[in-house]
Amino acid sequence: MLEIRGLSVAYGGLTALRDVSLTVPPGRFITVVGPNGAGKTTLFKAISGIVPARAGTISWEGKPLLAAHAAQRAHLGIAHVPEGRQVFSALTVRENLEMGAWPRAGRSEWARTRERVHALFPVLAERANQLAGTLSGGEQQMLAIGRGLASAPRLLMLDEPSMGLAPAIAEAIFARIAEIHKETGLAILLVEQRVAEALELADHGYVLETGRVVLDGPYRTLLADDRIRRSYLGLGAG
Repeated sequence: MLEIRGLSVAYGGLTALRDVSLTVPPGRFITVVGPNGAGKTTLFKAISGIVPARAGTISWEGKPLLAAHAAQRAHLGIAHVPEGRQVFSALTVRENLEMGAWPRAGRSEWARTRERVHALFPVLAERANQLAGTLSGGEQQMLAIGRGLASAPRLLMLDEPSMGLAPAIAEAIFARIAEIHKETGLAILLVEQRVAEALELADHGYVLETGRVVLDGPYRTLLADDRIRRSYLGLGAG
């Protein structure tokens, strides 16, 4: 579905991504983990068309994606839930979801997706007329995910959904993400610093450090790697 080969991205002469390759097959759950500054958010911005690539290719369903404008990519079925939620604070919850349904598939599937979003996050139905800016951080994250789902995507990209949330709220968000994947078969690409939880959800994980993929594999393979155990899980060598 999504295939990245040799991707490099630079900002002001500094390389944020270098020769990154990554694949998201249809219906699979892929996680990218790594420390702050590793290039995880830049990777998402390159896929969404927010930042240009210096080298490499991104393909969507076998067709080149880099030439497509950012707005076109949403119509192709790629939904990006950004870091920090970035809800439209002056709009109501309902209006935020309606903004998410702007792509063609979102408009045609709006009644079905709205029902699904409300089933996943009942608080969004209860607070439909409330301004998004008055929601709690956890509720805003639910709204941001719901807005992404409102576009009826085939790939949902989630950038640090646990950021700034209390542990119990973050766990609830992860549970909803797992439910979305299990019940809909939607392909998910997740960037996350909570490494253990993120990798446990995934079919395949990538470890990104200083703009490079340094390791990838299924959950058990990564969990058994001493580097991952020491650096990200706080465990000793296996």
